[in-house]
Amino acid sequence: MSEVYKALADPTRRHILEMLRQSEMSAGQIADRVQVSKPTLSGHLNVLKAAELVDVTRQGTTLIYRLNTSVLEEAIFALMNAFRIGLAAPADIKGGISNAEN
Repeated sequence: MSEVYKALADPTRRHILEMLRQSEMSAGQIADRVQVSKPTLSGHLNVLKAAELVDVTRQGTTLIYRLNTSVLEEAIFALMNAFRIGLAAPADIKGGISNAEN
């Protein structure tokens, strides 16, 4: 999971994921919209692939990138769980019932 968080930490990679949320794209299409050198873009795409945030298929000589939403969802749920977001409040220590039941 740390590879996913590392990948999400970079604004350029988050921008790439936002674009892929709209539709699959070739590396060339991504390069046209991201203001980095091709070697730098390649590095960003490799980080996203290593984190399994993108799926890559080959169509002839073209690589097509797609957002892998299941890995992204898993990372979000892990963060929510780590910070106990969305979990029921602990039981009231004195009364043994949650505040919602009072």
